[in-house]
Amino acid sequence: MVSGQGAHSWEESFERLRRRWRDVTAGSRFDAAAEPYRTRLARLGSTAAAYRDLMAPSRTSLWPDLLFPSFLDTPARLRTMARAFALPGTGLTGDVDLARAVAAGIDHFRRRVYRAGAKATGNWWSWEIGAPKRLLDAAVLIGPHLTERQRAALVEAVDHFVPECRLDDYSGTSTGANRVDLCTVLLLRAVLTADPDRAATAASALSPTFPYVSEGDGHYRDGSFVQHTFVPYQGGYGAVLLGGLATLFAVLRGSPWEITDPDRQVVYDSVEKSFAPVVHDGLCMDLVSGRAIGRHPYGDHRRGRAIAAAILLLAETATAAERARWQAMVKGWAARNTHQPMLDAAEAGDLGFHARLAAILDDGAIPAVAEPVGHRLLAMSARAVHRGPGWCAGLSMASYRIGHYEHGNGENLRGWHTGSGMLYWWAEGHGDQYSDAFWSTVDPYRLPGTTVSTRRLPDGAGKGWGDTCPPGRWVGGATDGTYATVGQHLNGLESTMEAFKSWFFLDDAVVCLGAGISAEDGVPVETIVDNRRTDAFPTVDAAGRWAHLEGHGGYVLPGGDRLRTLREARGTAPERRTYVTLWLDHGVDPASAGYVYLLLPGAGLAETRARAADSGWARVLVNTARRQGVHIPSLGITAVNFWNEGAAGGLTADAPCAVLVRERDDGTATLTVSDPRRDLGELTVTWDRPVAGVTRGHRLLTRATTGAKLTLSFGRLSDRGGGSVTVSVRTGQT
Repeated sequence: MVSGQGAHSWEESFERLRRRWRDVTAGSRFDAAAEPYRTRLARLGSTAAAYRDLMAPSRTSLWPDLLFPSFLDTPARLRTMARAFALPGTGLTGDVDLARAVAAGIDHFRRRVYRAGAKATGNWWSWEIGAPKRLLDAAVLIGPHLTERQRAALVEAVDHFVPECRLDDYSGTSTGANRVDLCTVLLLRAVLTADPDRAATAASALSPTFPYVSEGDGHYRDGSFVQHTFVPYQGGYGAVLLGGLATLFAVLRGSPWEITDPDRQVVYDSVEKSFAPVVHDGLCMDLVSGRAIGRHPYGDHRRGRAIAAAILLLAETATAAERARWQAMVKGWAARNTHQPMLDAAEAGDLGFHARLAAILDDGAIPAVAEPVGHRLLAMSARAVHRGPGWCAGLSMASYRIGHYEHGNGENLRGWHTGSGMLYWWAEGHGDQYSDAFWSTVDPYRLPGTTVSTRRLPDGAGKGWGDTCPPGRWVGGATDGTYATVGQHLNGLESTMEAFKSWFFLDDAVVCLGAGISAEDGVPVETIVDNRRTDAFPTVDAAGRWAHLEGHGGYVLPGGDRLRTLREARGTAPERRTYVTLWLDHGVDPASAGYVYLLLPGAGLAETRARAADSGWARVLVNTARRQGVHIPSLGITAVNFWNEGAAGGLTADAPCAVLVRERDDGTATLTVSDPRRDLGELTVTWDRPVAGVTRGHRLLTRATTGAKLTLSFGRLSDRGGGSVTVSVRTGQT
């Protein structure tokens, strides 16, 4: 029970919350008489007036073109009308007749659809989040124009479908982004009735979303974010969670219910740990967007804007240092996004976001920061993101804890192979590569980077909601923050196919290895070197050692594998797009096939030819189902994925692991190791190289022996959640 304030003080607190809710969610900090706000607000008023005039309450609808239940669209129209009432410059600001129409519409929808005692059918989300959040939002915005009877009836309905006890247990559908939405519903219900106890419950029930988790839904220490147990989801539920928390932090700031839980810092840290790595020039990579990837054209850009909007709002309650970094980061995204300019797109949507973004774009003291070059391995969600000079890549894998793909509610029914090692990449000018009708036109059996059985699959193959995890445990890798070795023990979706795939991420290339590719499906197995949406024609070396796509990049095949090519138009007008597919055919039911190729993002024709001619640039040390490794002399890199214990390239490991060695010209080196399987109690790695001493160890390093060779022993790498451990040494004899 909340105590310490009189009734008058509580009412003042709630009145401030109502104003804060309006300012934060509907928009503020802009001049309603200045463009583009003047035009945008006038358009909002015209839309609201049309909705008001076309309202025709009946037994089956509120508007004739929206038959009940219409859980989202009908409440959304009512909220639009309420915003026209609450915002300045709409021509309907404070219009009593409009507010009464909103109140009548809410009550009609409540009586016909969302009534206390009705049975919730279909998707639970519509009853507990979608409809009540919009209805309560509209009700709060029109304030006293909702009669006491109408208010009581709406609250009774909300309490029926979203009882306060819904927040007692942090499990099931009351986790992550869903929990934040449920808390928002309860807070709005509290604001509507000036209920301090429910406001306190709504605020305190956010706390379980803050701490790091080691399984299930939520934020992981390595930057992963998971929802629906099996799905990396920064671009969907993660963005909803971030935006929802940013909103509630801002609305509740300075109130008796301000969020003070110290674990809230995890949310602020997630901006740079979880979200920034998967945003490229303003778009959010599809590899963290679950079933939503094909929902809208340019959906990746839309999700990127949602993340940017959430970050700028969260910045208002962050420290000055965080705010400065985030504003510079978002400004860089907006400056580089030329395919769907962020400010122009914001103008058509969130006015508050537009105002915040316009302010930082106009502020010459805020720099437009470039994306940092380097590697981010999100091992707990089987994702990796690499940035080199002028290019970026994202890798999507499946593991025993992360599904091949998510389908649900009829969405993403052919995303079967998105977790089979799909390698997205962007060079300069490629910001719409996977945006412009990609998912509706691409061949779903030939996604770039994947190794797949061509066995035909039904729409929605496998269980729904991401529960399509294969048995493979060795999925992950090792990174020193600049370079990385990443691997996936791949088991095909509803297939007998098995493969061992490795990627070595470097400055201007990704070295790709495959081994142990086997299947008994009775159909060919293919590795898709790439599948680019482009009108270009591929140039292929007569000897088959390289290929090049003008305006995109190059491909080198040092092992002499026969590269197959196809240029085709796919889809139907207006969504008809041309693709160039490059692939390797491993034949029907291969027994132990393999491949080696180099991807050169953004490389020109001359650069591709030169790299193909330099046979010693990348040396394959081993490429089997037991070990895969490479040596890059010019970078001083030796990297091996040990699927089993063994030796390769001067490295020996007594258990499955990933090892990355980087030697520098100054006589120092680093050895980075990880336990992708997350089950090692101890590991010993030997480097057959003279080492004078260890200059920087790690708390998990239990023993180090130097001299003619280096031996390092580690304990409980399993506690790292697939994360890397780096040890620095001084090479040479003592």
